[in-house]
Amino acid sequence: MSREPVLIRYFAWVRERIGLAEEQLSLPESVVTGGDLVRWLAERGETYAFAFETPDTIRVAVDQLHIEQDEPIGEAREIALFPPMTGG
Repeated sequence: MSREPVLIRYFAWVRERIGLAEEQLSLPESVVTGGDLVRWLAERGETYAFAFETPDTIRVAVDQLHIEQDEPIGEAREIALFPPMTGG
């Protein structure tokens, strides 16, 4: 059984380092949590490795709801990845 492609959106310096604002990806079955996704993306090439060089700092939102990296992404239609935000 294959998963439906998911829209991955990148924000701030994650987007700048990868060079893409978004892309549609078919995720492997081994990608179950937000953290799994970040680690899998980091293996996709040099720009991804640079963007996710500090994986624990990356924030994840699944279908516009923030999740912790150890939470499942389920059958997400959209996943957003972004660096920590600072308030002001």
